[in-house]
Amino acid sequence: MGIIIGIDLGTTNSLAAYIREGKPQIVPGRDGNLLVPSVVSFDEKQGVLVGNAAVNRLLIEPERTIYSVKRLMGRGPEDVKEDMKWLPYAISPESSQVVRVVVGDRQYTPPELSAFILKELARSAEKLFNQKITQAVITVPAYFNDAQRQATKDAGKLAGLDVLRILNEPTAASLAYGLDRKKEGNIAVYDLGGGTFDISILKVRGGIFEVLATNGDTHLGGDDIDHLLMNLVRDELKISHGIELTGRTRTEREFLQKIRKAVISAKHRLSSHETARITVDFSDFTYQRELRRDEFESLIEPIVQRTLDPCRRCLRDAGFSPGDLDEVVLVGGATRIPLVRRRVEELFRRKPHTELNPDEVVALGAAVQADILGGLRQDMLLLDVTPLSLGIETIGGVVSKLILRNSTIPASAVEEFTTFVDGQTSVDIHVLQGERELAKDNRSLARFQLKGLPPMPAGVPRISVRFLIDANGILSVSAHEKRTGKEASIEVKPSYGLTDEEVEKMLFESIEFAEEDFRMRQVIESRNDADTILSATQQALESPEAAMLEEAEGQRIRGAVASLQKAYQGEDPKLIRDRIDELNEATLHLAELIMNRAVQSALKQND
Repeated sequence: MGIIIGIDLGTTNSLAAYIREGKPQIVPGRDGNLLVPSVVSFDEKQGVLVGNAAVNRLLIEPERTIYSVKRLMGRGPEDVKEDMKWLPYAISPESSQVVRVVVGDRQYTPPELSAFILKELARSAEKLFNQKITQAVITVPAYFNDAQRQATKDAGKLAGLDVLRILNEPTAASLAYGLDRKKEGNIAVYDLGGGTFDISILKVRGGIFEVLATNGDTHLGGDDIDHLLMNLVRDELKISHGIELTGRTRTEREFLQKIRKAVISAKHRLSSHETARITVDFSDFTYQRELRRDEFESLIEPIVQRTLDPCRRCLRDAGFSPGDLDEVVLVGGATRIPLVRRRVEELFRRKPHTELNPDEVVALGAAVQADILGGLRQDMLLLDVTPLSLGIETIGGVVSKLILRNSTIPASAVEEFTTFVDGQTSVDIHVLQGERELAKDNRSLARFQLKGLPPMPAGVPRISVRFLIDANGILSVSAHEKRTGKEASIEVKPSYGLTDEEVEKMLFESIEFAEEDFRMRQVIESRNDADTILSATQQALESPEAAMLEEAEGQRIRGAVASLQKAYQGEDPKLIRDRIDELNEATLHLAELIMNRAVQSALKQND
């Protein structure tokens, strides 16, 4: 099947991993770092920047630098109103079902932005393996709904990847620990990342990883802690200096990014120190304050408590008490916070495991799943669950649930329905996701019609509705009238998803802009090489050997320098390369003279 990589597409950072000699390992980023910040920036000269190169632009081009895009995946404008108060970039007022981020005169959907991150991870793997990467396993929060999972698959498609499996993050973490520990038992995986929270209970027996229950909140994570700390600083600035930062102007957005950077640094320090200093430089003064760990913990206690109720529900759904657990595993960068670790230990009555890096464990587990799919590992079987119930709307706006939450997937269910009106020739099928009893309180996933029914009295038609969830948690629905044989089906495209046509259009655009990105990279690399040879030539022209050149030869070198400098100002990489070659040729004799002197000097020293 070729190389299959595992990818953790995170809110804060993203990683890719692979299996080497039976062990999962992280793919180094192209800059050598293992963590690739999930940040995308659009530079008018350098094109699309991803990772640390993009992070560096948060303070200078905040409105063109996108982060926390995972919180926008599969969501609509109404869903992200609160988030947009903190984000420096703008959402198009024309956004309807799909959030569209405005960058200059262009608009990007969350799957398009995530695709840039996925492409960067794939390029790093291609550099490592020296071959094209086209297949991947991508992880998502266990509590991601169908729309968010579909958006993730769309992102993979836009990145040129065949997404073989959408894998729940806590399940991935359990695979990584199962690989290293080889221990059977009942495991709770507590996953608090940058933007999402998940809790899963798993049973591990003889290499079979069975998820018994999952719960969580797809809108709760380290970002919310950052927002609390930013609010603390904003409130103090308003009281002490009369400054109110609303984020409406570019200057205010830049100041908010400075505050965000400072509070994140303080948050990280408080995981290992009792105090941290928050320092923010403004135009005419410097804001400073010391933050104690106890003050920090008091501030974030409500957020930590919000993670505990899903944990209790998950235990109840699995039919467990804390004493039934053999292990508790912590995943996600926010689990480094001492208060989080204490509260988890208190709830589950055992010390949680932190042996594996919480930032890396999900990607490592995804690599294990990739190994399983590639047929290289046959001693493990993964049985996951669907996080939310699925059903259809029936008479009176009531939901009839066909597949209940925490059902093991792949899963299917069939239920029979009939008509409630005489002479109906079509039936509307409304597919819903959620736990509420009324359709209006659940998430609408899709609508389709079973048409062409002959007029029959109410109650006579026998309509069989079948739900099928694949291993990725993606749903297909079909309806069949038994008396007439009429059929209809739909692969559910969620309300906040993108149509196939939109995805294809984005794919063509991504190819078009990929060529532009590649061209810009060639320009940058050519300019870097030009800088090197121009600097070396300047030093050579100042050497004693330069005086030994004939005047015509010196003029030729200076002419070649001027030609290269002129090409350098343009954006034609081939022209820059041609001028570099011309300068190399013009300086060949001078380089030989300098080399001869160096050799003679070395010989004299040896004598």
